[in-house]
Amino acid sequence: MTDEREQLQLAIDPRFNETLAKNHQQTRRNLQISLGAIGLAMLGRVYSVFIIPSIFAILYSFRGMFKIIWMDLKRGYYLSTLLMSALILLGLIATGQLVLASLLGLIGGFFAKIINRIEANTQQQLINIFSDHPSQVWLLRDGVEIQLDFDAIQIGDMVIVNAGEIIPVDGIIQSGTAQIDQHILTGESQSVEKCTGDSVFASTLLLSGRISVRVETSGEDSVAAKIGKILDKTQSYKDTQMTRGREIANHFLPVTMGLSAITLPILGAKSAVAILSAGLGSSMSFLGPMSILSYLQILSRNSILVKDGRVFELLRQVDTVVFDKTGTLTLEQPTLAKIHAFGDYSEATVLRYAASAEYRQPHPIAKAILARAEKEQLKIPEHDDASYVTGYGIKVTVDGLLIRVGSARFLQREGIEIPDTLNPIEKQAEVNGYSLIYVGIDQQLAGIFEIQPTLRPEAKKVIQFLKQRGLKLYIISGDHDEPTRKMAQALGIDDYFSETLPENKAELVNGLRQNGQFVCFIGDGINDTIALKSAQVSISIKGASSAATDTAQIVFMDSTLSRLEQLFNLADKFEDTMESNLAISIIPGVITIGGVYLLHFGAATGMVLFYFGMIVGLGNVFWPLVKHQDNNCAN
Repeated sequence: MTDEREQLQLAIDPRFNETLAKNHQQTRRNLQISLGAIGLAMLGRVYSVFIIPSIFAILYSFRGMFKIIWMDLKRGYYLSTLLMSALILLGLIATGQLVLASLLGLIGGFFAKIINRIEANTQQQLINIFSDHPSQVWLLRDGVEIQLDFDAIQIGDMVIVNAGEIIPVDGIIQSGTAQIDQHILTGESQSVEKCTGDSVFASTLLLSGRISVRVETSGEDSVAAKIGKILDKTQSYKDTQMTRGREIANHFLPVTMGLSAITLPILGAKSAVAILSAGLGSSMSFLGPMSILSYLQILSRNSILVKDGRVFELLRQVDTVVFDKTGTLTLEQPTLAKIHAFGDYSEATVLRYAASAEYRQPHPIAKAILARAEKEQLKIPEHDDASYVTGYGIKVTVDGLLIRVGSARFLQREGIEIPDTLNPIEKQAEVNGYSLIYVGIDQQLAGIFEIQPTLRPEAKKVIQFLKQRGLKLYIISGDHDEPTRKMAQALGIDDYFSETLPENKAELVNGLRQNGQFVCFIGDGINDTIALKSAQVSISIKGASSAATDTAQIVFMDSTLSRLEQLFNLADKFEDTMESNLAISIIPGVITIGGVYLLHFGAATGMVLFYFGMIVGLGNVFWPLVKHQDNNCAN
């Protein structure tokens, strides 16, 4: 696993090891220069010959800061926290406080090292998520089936997909027939039959059959590329938070510099420098981005992948949550809800024979039939002479009887008549959005199974939490009105949209936004992509289509909705942490300014208070990380 993660890291950044070594070397060098400057400054207090070399060493250790200030000046940013830091540094040098000036470089290097470590840990957490969920496919090459990573797929390759597996690519069926669940495309729960020459799409589920698919899409959206994009967004938002922190600090600069200017003629140069060292609000440029990275780690440890750090602020504004129905509020695994038995056969007999035929079949419908048989504690007889007709159904011999289980088309192909009197059952199933599975015994139709979507077990609890939070809830579904209404009623949701075409979902979301609502959309399908983009906050779950997970700002990697409550709670805690950061960045400065006038504080005391505030701020930033780590260990 370590080798795999290293390879993934190199795929994200081919020069990762070189860059990492360079950064470590530069940090180590800066610390060495700062230590040397401290040594020279201390010697300068005894031997004046060391004063000039120590000044040059101090200025050299801050060369990076001066470069940034020069760039800011060229862009028209004449007043900044870095400029004030430079004034503090020059003021300490001018007043002969060389040891304090050299200490600034050492402490700055220490905090830079912390930033690099947290960024590296955040990136590693992201890599761990994807490393723990490898994506592999079976390819047919030179007549031999081999298993390879998804990233190795090329256009024109032949991918083999078996019953119960997710189709990993977009492509054309070259051989075989299959029953495919395309709800992530259509929003409907009914499956479709496909055969040679038909198109299939990535992330749809192969319910039955076995097909070979010629790949029509390249693997350009590899795991490494996805992680790289996420890290780019994270870095961008971290920089935004740093800019936001600098802007907060900049608001206090006129006050700080004005007080320093007033203090200069009253109390002298050292007191004026001490006022500058108060650094009102300036630590926000450090604590803000550190909080972002800290909470990103907490979320990733809890199987919540955040690809856009802005959601911490956006989630606080959400007043409306819109759920896509199929695949989001329902599970991939359906339920055998009702059995229609015909002729002399009882429901138990039909179920027992069907379960025997589907025994050990991997697709969800087989599992639904077996789960119902297990629930009713039926003894499942062994079958023999199994014959699987790909894409249609299965026929086996049980107790000397020929059992067929599959679609209506399958039974008709086998010479079993489906009477017109069953049309009401079929029409009602279509209205309710159910799938029908037919069971034949010998040459007679023995029963029909109604296969219904299964509501996620955590859905009711999640809905209750959101309602307690005062949020407005909606369901959007491509199914007919009746099943959508029943689900909304079961969950206690008042508003829903049924029979919604994929292209209309985004229109509904935009309509809510135009009414002044701040929308969080939770979906899982390709047809949800535009709706996800239309909402202010977008969430998808793992197992959803790659288009949805690429578009969504947040992905629940454990395939459940149970993380929704935790997500909102952590967003609240993040805001609390940021408010505490702001207070921590201001209070030491206020104490310093008051102390200069009332207690004759010097620059050394001001620096001690400032960096004490930074340490307290770091504790405030890292405490949630430590607390949640302990909670994870306890769990």
